[in-house]
Amino acid sequence: MSPHVLVLGGTTEARELAAALTARAAVRVTTSLAGRVARPGPVDGEVRVGGFGGVAGLAEWLRAHDVSAVVDATHPFAAEITANAARAAARTAVPALVLRRPGWRPGPGDDWHPVDSLDAAARLLPRLGRRVLLTTGRLGLAAFAHLTRPHFVVRSVEPPAPPLPPHVDVVLARGPFTVADESALLREHRIDVVVTKDSGGAATAAKLTAARELGVPVVIVRRPPLPPGATAVPDVPGALAWLTSELGLGQGEDAATP
Repeated sequence: MSPHVLVLGGTTEARELAAALTARAAVRVTTSLAGRVARPGPVDGEVRVGGFGGVAGLAEWLRAHDVSAVVDATHPFAAEITANAARAAARTAVPALVLRRPGWRPGPGDDWHPVDSLDAAARLLPRLGRRVLLTTGRLGLAAFAHLTRPHFVVRSVEPPAPPLPPHVDVVLARGPFTVADESALLREHRIDVVVTKDSGGAATAAKLTAARELGVPVVIVRRPPLPPGATAVPDVPGALAWLTSELGLGQGEDAATP
């Protein structure tokens, strides 16, 4: 029987890993999507949508579908999913890996203000600016809903749901964005502070360059920690190497890369 890899997806890396694995005839891959985006991008291999029902539900799914390995390639801030995956894998003795792209690092000229949560970002904002670009995702806006003085520009792939801040403009857009795009957005809306999560990667990093060039401070929410003892790699080649070792794939099959 071919090894069965469950990829917990929703990121570019998850799609790249699924494509690389499905190119191998000896591997079956299923990508699980949370279903929070109405029109997700195409994914190679089998796809399931929706939650598992917590640790017990995921553990049962791993057993029922003879999963050989789990790769958690979810967003760096999907802490609950990551924790559930670690516990379910431990409960079923299924090898598990976390695939996380590296976080951003400040460079010369950056004016960054790291915080540990969206609530902490909201507390810091009144000291930094009055016109705020929020790029923290549509599900965390309640943390800012009580702020009545700043004017917010919320950028989201899909329309955000209430509660929202009282003074808000919504910009619906999907990245990646160029530095020119981001600079134009900051100038058009007279943004004087940016709030973002440390998602890492190049697709959404242009706003950081634009903010640096325009002298705009950035509030960056730190990532939640990985579960204790988690095995992690920063990229798809690392995940492929780990899977090759765990599943005993032949060297010929290891040649496929995204």
